[in-house]
Amino acid sequence: MDQLTQHIANALILGGTYALLGIGLTLILGIMKVVNFTHGELYAFGGFMAYYFAAQLELNFFVSLAFSIMLGILLGAMIERILLRRMRGADIDSTMIVMIGCWIAMQNFALLIWGGVAKSVPTPFPTEPLIIGPVAVSWLRVFVLFAAGGLILATYLLMHKSPLGKAMRATFQDRDTASLMGINVNAIYTATFALGSGLATAAGALLGPVFVVTTTMGNMAALKAFAIVILGGLGNIQGAAIGGFILAFAEELGSGYISSGYRDAMGFILIILVLMFKPTGLFATRGERIG
Repeated sequence: MDQLTQHIANALILGGTYALLGIGLTLILGIMKVVNFTHGELYAFGGFMAYYFAAQLELNFFVSLAFSIMLGILLGAMIERILLRRMRGADIDSTMIVMIGCWIAMQNFALLIWGGVAKSVPTPFPTEPLIIGPVAVSWLRVFVLFAAGGLILATYLLMHKSPLGKAMRATFQDRDTASLMGINVNAIYTATFALGSGLATAAGALLGPVFVVTTTMGNMAALKAFAIVILGGLGNIQGAAIGGFILAFAEELGSGYISSGYRDAMGFILIILVLMFKPTGLFATRGERIG
C-alpha cells in the first residue's frame, strides 16, 4: 500500500505537465486543424529557456519560468504568422510537411546552440523531501504540481469566461460563421497557436528542473501529447486534462508493477485500446472526430 501511494503521488505530479501538453495540442488541432509537429520542440524550448535564465543569467527561478513561458508564446505566434498563415487553405499534406520541416530545423538549431550535453536547471528548493506519511516527494515536484494546476485552471477560465475564449470556441465550431459574425479568424489562429505553444513551453520549463534538459527531450513529449489528444477527444480541454493524468497513471503504475523498461509503452497500449473501442476519444461528444 505504501508503494501504491507513492506511485499515485508521482503520477499526480507528472499528470499535471502532461495535461498542459495535451491541452495546448488539442486547442491547435481542434481550432486550426493543424497537426503541430513542433509541439515537442516547444516543450524542449521551455526547458532550455529555463536553463538559460536560471543557470546562465542567474535570474530568480520563478522569474525564469515566467520569461520562458512568455518567450514560448511569442515563438508560437511567430511560427503561426510566418509559416502557417501562408499555408492557409493549403491541403493538409503540404501543411504537415512544413511543420515537420520546422520541427527538424528547431531541433537541429537547438543542438547547434546548446550542444548534445544534458543541462541541469538550478532551483531554490531544498533537497530534503516533503514526507507525508508513507509518501516522500521533493519540494520541486510539489511546486510543479501546483503550478501546472494553476495553469490548467487559468486556461479553462480563459476559454470559458473571456471574450477571447468564446471567440476561439466559436471558431472551433464553425469558422465561416464566426467570420461572418465579425470574429477576426486570423487573429484567433495566432492567439490559439501562441496559447498552445505557451502551454507546451510551460510544461518543458516545469519538468526541465525535475529531470534534465536535452535537445531530444521533445521527441517523446510530442508523442505523448498526441496520445493525450486521442484519449481526451479533439478540442476537449477537460478531456485533454483528464487524459494527461490517465496517461501519467498508466505509465507510473505500469513501470512500478510490471517493468520500468516498458514505461512509455504502457501509455500507448492504453491508446490502442481506446482507439479500438472508442475512436473519438474517451470524452469527445457525439459527432466529433479525432482528425
